[in-house]
Amino acid sequence: MKYESIYGIYGASGCGRGVAPLLEWKLRDESDVKIVFIDDANHEKDVNGLPVYSYEEFVQFDVETKYVSIAIANSRVRQKLADKCAADKLNFLTIVSDQHVRMKSIKVGVGGIFSPFTTLTSNIKIGQHFHCNIGSYVEHDCVVGDFVTFAPAVRCNGNVHIDHHAYIGAGAILRQGTPDKPLRVGTGAIVGMGAVVTKDVEPGTIVVGNPARPLEK
Repeated sequence: MKYESIYGIYGASGCGRGVAPLLEWKLRDESDVKIVFIDDANHEKDVNGLPVYSYEEFVQFDVETKYVSIAIANSRVRQKLADKCAADKLNFLTIVSDQHVRMKSIKVGVGGIFSPFTTLTSNIKIGQHFHCNIGSYVEHDCVVGDFVTFAPAVRCNGNVHIDHHAYIGAGAILRQGTPDKPLRVGTGAIVGMGAVVTKDVEPGTIVVGNPARPLEK
């Protein structure tokens, strides 16, 4: 069968398997599209009912339009793959669950994934390839950089600035900042699961606990 478009979910592990049903539901009434996994390490021919192809096989498909969503939790790997896809002029796909709530004055970069029961309120700026996992929210006047990852149930309150490649663990709470002094999470920082962040997190730092403190080595 000749397809007009092919949609590739890059990564057939846990993240990708959680994203695929969202895309299948979105495209349920489309008859001329094909949904596949892209995975260079998985040698299975089929994962959860979807075919698996290597990246090289995917780019060689003879279709009018190719879309890709990078379902890789590791943000550095995600950026590496995004750069490769951009060089091959693939179209980045933003996947948004029907149970996602989005309010007003929001700017979101390409390639995001918004899982069920996630919320963006108002006056928010979000960069490229943001992963917003199940039950997480971003409140008013927040700025989120590129390749940021939210695990499930993250509470990001108002006036928080999160720099590129930060990872916010499951159930973490980020205290609300103020317009003149937003709470800041630096580039590449990791906030551990369940942490309650009341102060700025320096770039590259791992913080855990309540209140969140740098992890002792």
